[in-house]
Amino acid sequence: MVYTSSPDYLYRRNGIYYFTRNVPSDLKTRFNKKRVVVSLHTRSAARARKSAMALSDRLDRYFESLRLERFHLQELGLKFSVSADIDADIAGVTISEALSLYIRLKGIGRDRLFRRTAERNIGYLIECLGDARISNIKPNDGGKFRDELVERGLSSSSVKRVLSSVKAIYNLAAKESGITNPNPFAGIFIPDSGSVAERLPVPSQIITSIQEECLHIDDQNRWLIALISDTGMRLSEAAGLLTEDIVLDQDIPHIRLRKHPWRSLKAASSERDIPLAGASLWAAQRIKDAGSIFAFPKYCSEAKCNANSASAALNKWLKPRLPEGCVIHSFRHSLRDRLRAVECPSDIIDAIGGWTTAGVGHKYGKGHDLLVKMRWIKMLES
Repeated sequence: MVYTSSPDYLYRRNGIYYFTRNVPSDLKTRFNKKRVVVSLHTRSAARARKSAMALSDRLDRYFESLRLERFHLQELGLKFSVSADIDADIAGVTISEALSLYIRLKGIGRDRLFRRTAERNIGYLIECLGDARISNIKPNDGGKFRDELVERGLSSSSVKRVLSSVKAIYNLAAKESGITNPNPFAGIFIPDSGSVAERLPVPSQIITSIQEECLHIDDQNRWLIALISDTGMRLSEAAGLLTEDIVLDQDIPHIRLRKHPWRSLKAASSERDIPLAGASLWAAQRIKDAGSIFAFPKYCSEAKCNANSASAALNKWLKPRLPEGCVIHSFRHSLRDRLRAVECPSDIIDAIGGWTTAGVGHKYGKGHDLLVKMRWIKMLES
């Protein structure tokens, strides 16, 4: 490593500027370290000086507030506490800031999927722990986060991928901020349950019961569940819809599923037209009646589609109503099973659900039209 010192409480390590300042001698017993060291996350001397001046001023005010606190405590005959974490009090990096740092430093030359994956995984973490300072994340929070992911219905392999991503983001932020705490997301035991929980279908009689309850409660969350239950859409696909993507004024009511700036699609085959019938048609009509620009404004805006929040809310409501191992995504697998049960051809099943169809021949032609798809969807009602 290359270290270069400079005035204004600055030094440079491997080209990155750091702020450093000694704790005043009269306050040293208050902290668990004698010196403040904070990465300024910049190679620019001008930016570093500006940040250092602001941080130094903040420290001055903080130290003065501690002296005032000590004065008042002495008046009351109380002792000044010791071993506070000055990094957490002054310059702790939050989880969202760690994400921004990771994308800025590691995202150079990477595709949009890299950013979306990191944002999704950190979104899970923030929903579990809040936007905490990483220095305040406790060792047992890693296990708590794992349990939250399992509760969402993620498979073991998905949990491993999420934890690996979060671990890397934590490592970078900790290194840049001078935090030496062990990574709470490293070495987490993950039960080898495979992906069975994610792929379990919902039995038909339970689907009917849940759809009836959705009609009775009749709110935005229940519209979303009902819409997915008879279309097999992925949660992110449904949550990211515009109301105008729902077409009810043609002979065959349907959803025009297309990618949007706030919500991409998993694959080219995901872009499709999906016929509406049964509970999904009811949900589509209720969405149209609501008159919002977004089908589910609770979870979607021009800025982003928050499928993570939708997943947490829907799975919480569904948990006591579904068999163990089933989650909102299970309705998608159920649709495939229901279509198989009425002997729907596999290529039409793939066209309805947006699954990629194997074989070169399936790449040619326009695919199946809405009339063909609707014929098989209608058979699910009988």
